[in-house]
Amino acid sequence: MKSITVQQLRDRVGTPLIDVREVDEYAAGHVPGAVNIPMSVIGGRLDELPDGAFDVICAIGGRSGRVVEALEARGYDVTNVDGGTNEWIAAGFPVEA
Repeated sequence: MKSITVQQLRDRVGTPLIDVREVDEYAAGHVPGAVNIPMSVIGGRLDELPDGAFDVICAIGGRSGRVVEALEARGYDVTNVDGGTNEWIAAGFPVEA
C-alpha cells in the first residue's frame, strides 16, 4: 500500500483527496479541498471516486488504510495518508469546517 505523510499531502498539487470519516467528523473539521465519502457508504458510491490517482484520509490512518487496500484490489491508484486528519491538525495545518 502506498502512503504519504501529512507534510507530503500539504505539498501535493492536483491530487484529489477523499475523506472517509463519517459526516459529523468531516463537518467538525477537514483538510481543505477534501471530499467526504464515508467508509460506511463508499462501496455504493464508487462512481463518485476520481479518475486517476487520488489520496484517502481518515482520522488517524486506520480506516483510510482499509479503504485503500480494498480500492487497490479493484485497480484504483490510491494512496493512504498516514496520521490522518488528527496529525494534519496537530501539525498546525489549516482546516475547513
